[in-house]
Amino acid sequence: MTKHPILVVDDEVEMRIAMSETLKHCGYNVELSHNALDAFKKIKQNEYSLIITDMTMPKRSGLELLKDIKAMDFTKKVIMVTAYGTIDTAVEAMKQGAFDYIQKPFNFETFTFVVERALSFKEVEPSTTAQTTKSPKVPASEEYKDIITQNPAMRSLLEMAKNVAKSKATVLIQSESGTGKELLARYIHSHSERANRPFVAVNCAALPDTLLESELFGYKKGAFTGATQDHRGKFEQASGGTILLDEISEMALPLQAKLLRVLQEREIDKVGGKEPLSVDVRVIATTNRDMIQRVEDNQFREDLYFRLNVIPLSLPSLRERKEDIPVLVGHFLKKHSTLNERSLPTISQEATHVLMNYNWRGNVRELENVIERALLLSNGEEIQPQHLLMHVSTSTTSLNQSLAQATTSVNPSVSFTNESSKDSLGIAVGMSMKEAEKKLILETLKENEGNRTHAAKILGISIRTLRNKLNEYKIEDNHSE
Repeated sequence: MTKHPILVVDDEVEMRIAMSETLKHCGYNVELSHNALDAFKKIKQNEYSLIITDMTMPKRSGLELLKDIKAMDFTKKVIMVTAYGTIDTAVEAMKQGAFDYIQKPFNFETFTFVVERALSFKEVEPSTTAQTTKSPKVPASEEYKDIITQNPAMRSLLEMAKNVAKSKATVLIQSESGTGKELLARYIHSHSERANRPFVAVNCAALPDTLLESELFGYKKGAFTGATQDHRGKFEQASGGTILLDEISEMALPLQAKLLRVLQEREIDKVGGKEPLSVDVRVIATTNRDMIQRVEDNQFREDLYFRLNVIPLSLPSLRERKEDIPVLVGHFLKKHSTLNERSLPTISQEATHVLMNYNWRGNVRELENVIERALLLSNGEEIQPQHLLMHVSTSTTSLNQSLAQATTSVNPSVSFTNESSKDSLGIAVGMSMKEAEKKLILETLKENEGNRTHAAKILGISIRTLRNKLNEYKIEDNHSE
């Protein structure tokens, strides 16, 4: 289980709890603070891998807290949480050394993505960047583990990717969201002669245009207000290795022109710099958009598109590789049972049938989310269709319909007949897994008039597990057997 200690700072109780529950669900150790003064005391007394702070707080703002932290230790990673109205302040925070910012309202996926990126990011030392030693080939036994497939087309794609990895050619990966574009980029890097050099990923849609330029190319001390020291951009950090430009289709046109020059000349211009700086970087770009259409709509430069599209790769959707679903399910069950410290469950034929016949618009990412949810709801016992909650991402109504179908299939005498109860479950996208589990258990008990035996049977868990869950939620156990 991940042990990264994280401090969450926010004066709003609901936001504090929501962020905390999400992080704890992902396996992180979390401490909370209600204002900047209390947070800074904690930071001086304890070691945190990451600090997440709201921007606007009474007495002392998140920006002032950031400055205090950076004055004490400039290497501390800080993520700012900001509302739409304070976006300019967020940009200023980035200039002051914040790792990233998240704009409210945000969803579970965006929040965890930024946190994971911050915790996995390692600053490259200048002395390391200057090295030019080539890495040995990656042995077959050490191939990238997270690309799981037995699909012939997917295997052919990986073989092609392994072959092009040995070159310096730019790669453009165009595929649907959730298919594993970043995994493929890392696969290419790991099979190249740059494998022991930096791999730096940049989300081109996550930063404002002005900030993205300084993040990509860096800036010199004094280039703008707040630039108190030289900053090495992502291209410089990735020198000798690979840079991933994720969501390249969302890059603004003026910045596209500067990127084109980097690809042509192999040198960057720092903001406020006087002379260009040579860089040796392998560029991999990814997008889920139709790039030809973007070019035709004058949203993307045609010359840059052809410069990027030297090696075009496309990952198949999960709908096109359904034979991979069983092996992916097994992989995700092992992964999340370890992360959540749960016993490894089996999966019923009925649940497997549901998974094999689902449309998977969110591809492998959606499958992983479904399996993690099912693992938690089944509590380590056999996964049944009712644990999948396949329609939770579309609407609460369809979720309750699925739950009702699962209920009547296990016990035909029990059904959801009260229309008001159908709308009371309240599970929504962005809710923590723990809270969703709690709501599901309580609603099932309610619909079975408090009978634990019936509720446990419907939920696919033992009465003992149900009783332990009620104790965990600190709910008085006054239900009947």
